[in-house]
Amino acid sequence: MTDALERLRALDACAVSDALDTLGLPGATVGLPPLWPVAGVVAGRVRTVRAGAKQATGPAGHIAASVVDSTVAGDVIVIANDGRTDVSCWGGILTTAALRHGVAGVVVDGACRDIGESAAAGLPVFGRAAVPVSARGRIVQVAAAEPVDIAGVTVHEGDWVIADANGVVFVPAAHTGAVLDLAERIVAREARMVAAVQAGGAVATVMHDDKFPTAVPE
Repeated sequence: MTDALERLRALDACAVSDALDTLGLPGATVGLPPLWPVAGVVAGRVRTVRAGAKQATGPAGHIAASVVDSTVAGDVIVIANDGRTDVSCWGGILTTAALRHGVAGVVVDGACRDIGESAAAGLPVFGRAAVPVSARGRIVQVAAAEPVDIAGVTVHEGDWVIADANGVVFVPAAHTGAVLDLAERIVAREARMVAAVQAGGAVATVMHDDKFPTAVPE
């Protein structure tokens, strides 16, 4: 696990997305940028949460609170809220708790609030919008550690995620080795492409489709 995490942290979302494309695997999302500028790469194991409308009367536990309490250093909390932007499901107090556990970042297919607090605290949060509207009395956690839909991608507890200024990409746990191997080859090949262009090569030739790595090593 540690080796896979270190390898993932050395990549970026674009290289991993390209590797998934070449292997015919889903994982890259659209519409989930960082909610403020994030330096570098966020990577880690996925902890899933599914939010939904509050049905029962009376008080309820806050979304993601129990999951935060069970996280370990390097986890990334991933909250599915069907892309809703009218209500928040992450905020400043959760950020404080998450940082105490060493959480690496948060991905929300929906909205967040208190983003100034989270930004100042240094916890990267990726999502669709910032809103002031509280989850309390509106939405609750309906499941955890179960498969969730994040921007059209099915994500499982224990999958990997990499997120940066380009967006969010998930790596299915069963394909971790193949994706990392190919992403590393892509990064190495693109470095050679940059060197070729800097040396005066025609970019039309350098970037031709036949110059990019295939799923099977040449």
